[in-house]
Amino acid sequence: MNRHVHLLATAQGLLLTNNIVFIAINGLVGMKMAPRPWMATLPVMGYVVGGALATGAVARVQRRWGRQVSFQSGLAVALGSALLCALAAWIGSFWLLLAATVVAGYYSANGQLYRFAAAELAPPAERERAVSRVLAGGLIGAVAGPNLASHTRDLLPVPFLGAYLALAGVALLSMAVMALIRFPAVPPTPAGAPRGRSTAELLREPVFLVAALAAAIGYGVMNLLMAATPLAMDVCGMPFSDVAWVLEWHVIGMFAPGFWTGGWIRRFGVMRVMAAGVLLNLACVAVALTGQDLHRFVVSLFLLGVGWNFLFTGSTTLAMQSYRPEEKDRAQAVINFGVFATMALTSFASGALVTTQGWSVLNLGSLPALLVMGAALAWLARRPRSAPGLPSV
Repeated sequence: MNRHVHLLATAQGLLLTNNIVFIAINGLVGMKMAPRPWMATLPVMGYVVGGALATGAVARVQRRWGRQVSFQSGLAVALGSALLCALAAWIGSFWLLLAATVVAGYYSANGQLYRFAAAELAPPAERERAVSRVLAGGLIGAVAGPNLASHTRDLLPVPFLGAYLALAGVALLSMAVMALIRFPAVPPTPAGAPRGRSTAELLREPVFLVAALAAAIGYGVMNLLMAATPLAMDVCGMPFSDVAWVLEWHVIGMFAPGFWTGGWIRRFGVMRVMAAGVLLNLACVAVALTGQDLHRFVVSLFLLGVGWNFLFTGSTTLAMQSYRPEEKDRAQAVINFGVFATMALTSFASGALVTTQGWSVLNLGSLPALLVMGAALAWLARRPRSAPGLPSV
């Protein structure tokens, strides 16, 4: 992998540092400030709602000014929103915290495109490895995120104020890293050039549809269970240090396989790797249903992370086989909107379910989506090999 791919992997790690800290603390901060207990995860939901709302704007910025300008603008928003969150924690304003996380979604919407940008920085034969290598950069977040949240929680008199200020520093560091990356220039669009298929036409393409579904379900199930974990562990009386440890192993599971997933996709086929991701998610639910002690939380969340990696890396690879160059921005925006919309729903559902129905019901609620994903993969695999865009299995 070239230097630019490694730098982008570092930026991915800093993005995940931000995301993991948000997941680890926003629900707990929200629980202390929210008018009602079921509203505790609304700041987590606000982050992904903001991402969903920003996907169209991000696509337009990237189409007009390119990856570099768009990614740096996202990091500037990350800096500003972290400072707004710090202010909300300082003055105890739940609604300002919620607004700040919605604004932060613009950064997340940009960050979701890092994996696609990685494919453009590598030769065609190395695209799968470039995508998985950049996702593997999330290991930085796996270690830095939980430890940053844990060590800065009580750094200042107001709980978690130090964590939000630390995230402002993370954004500044990421801006410096991003400035060193040279992305391909945006080619001029000649008059009368084809604009490609519409969103509706893309979604009628079976390969693209399954890829978009896998990205949405993979992220949705992961977010449903991960966002609820700090609350579930808090209800069980476990200290925040245990929450940080569980999230650390979860994120290791999400990104450590990235060093090998691209090679496995080339060797075994993208469909088999994605099917393994579904099975790992089912194994996560099975472990979670056996009890609520620390080690079961660790094992189930680790399996959830690995399953997400297989599904998400596979869906990215699958998607790139289904759209033309002139459709790139539209197709990627559609996929990311589906991801954020699903995450918004599951962020709200996680808090509502875990506080009213409990951890076991929450896990059982993820099963229908996983069964739909398994059925979609089986349907695509059975299509005739001559179908346009069908990947090898």
